[in-house]
Amino acid sequence: MSNIVVVGAQWGDEGKGKVVDLLAEQSKWVVRYQGGNNAGHTLVVEGRKVVLHLVPSGILQPGCTCVIGNGVVVNPAVLLEELDELAALGHKVSPDRLILSSEAHLILPWHLALDRARESALGDKRIGTTGKGIGPAYEDKVGRRGLRVADLFDRDALASRIREVLPDNNRRLTEWYGEAPIELEQVIESLAPVANRLRAYSRPSTRLLYEANKRGERILFEGAQGTFLDVDHGTYPFVTSSNTVAGSACAGAGVGPTVITDVIGIAKAYCTRVGSGPFPTELDNALGETIRAVGHEYGATTGRPRRCGWFDVPMLRHAVMVNGMTELALTKLDVLSGLGPIQVGMRYRLGGDVIEDVPAGAAALGRVEVDYDTLPGWSEDLSQVRAWSDLPVTCRYYVATLEREVGVPIRLLGVGPGRESVIRREPGST
Repeated sequence: MSNIVVVGAQWGDEGKGKVVDLLAEQSKWVVRYQGGNNAGHTLVVEGRKVVLHLVPSGILQPGCTCVIGNGVVVNPAVLLEELDELAALGHKVSPDRLILSSEAHLILPWHLALDRARESALGDKRIGTTGKGIGPAYEDKVGRRGLRVADLFDRDALASRIREVLPDNNRRLTEWYGEAPIELEQVIESLAPVANRLRAYSRPSTRLLYEANKRGERILFEGAQGTFLDVDHGTYPFVTSSNTVAGSACAGAGVGPTVITDVIGIAKAYCTRVGSGPFPTELDNALGETIRAVGHEYGATTGRPRRCGWFDVPMLRHAVMVNGMTELALTKLDVLSGLGPIQVGMRYRLGGDVIEDVPAGAAALGRVEVDYDTLPGWSEDLSQVRAWSDLPVTCRYYVATLEREVGVPIRLLGVGPGRESVIRREPGST
């Protein structure tokens, strides 16, 4: 029995949802452990696209129980909208299939208002947040001002807590940003029907996962965003507000580190990034536009166009280290077909000197120069390929080169958006 963390190895949008969906077929539990509805995981099953923001990606596998862990910040109205959308697609989610940790923190109206007001006030220096209230909710969590899912179900206590925290938030909104204040009674009234619907889903999840592990049931831990959006290990300050790396699965799901046995990193065969911040291998040209168009590189949550660039080896080596990856899945290999020669960012130079590590500061990372190796491309359509041996020789060479340089085996290859569009690569394949 293995319990696996699936983690993004780049700046998010690597295709984690698809990989989790595949691995969930052999898992009893799928646990989302951080982030909020600023993330979007897109699944394509039998030609139908399903976009998930809070519900774990294992929900489309009938044998899975899904958990929204305590490390997630939850907009309750958005969660209910997502459940309604799934039901409309024929995937009605019952409380025995989805557990919402009673310890998860809530995203409330003032978080949304503050997030958008701050980003607007920053102007050209904005971070590039999704405006979903994620950062302010995490701030309240660590500032001990937050409200949790369990608070929804005691109306008097909920009203008391909101009365405590709302005045300070309203002062910030009105005095700092010139925004309208949030009305207390309106918030309380809006949460009443939400609480009624979510009550059945809310349970303490720690004991359930502890007992599942004791029974030998496989648990899959699903992260959101990617390694380089981690608030500690990413391209700070152009990061998200939580720890996205594999180690945060323990705190965000309420399990001990001995529970986790494997870490699978997910990376695209190239790089993308949404929002502001340094991007050493970015292709700010017609080729980057081509990759965006062919790869449909637009945010699942915001629809924003993603910046595109070549595969970055130093980044991936760092991601391997900080996550303790045991293997890698490489997605969107099919997008590179027909591009001609393919470049791979092999090493960084700063001030003319080769550097071994990814610089900690965004300013320094923005100044690095990248040394590239040029590899032969391929023109064949990969979308129907299902065996490693059927890939073009130059494509296999590309994958083998990346595997050698990042230092962990690449076991899964994505060659299209569908659940079936994968190649499983056996150990020793060349």
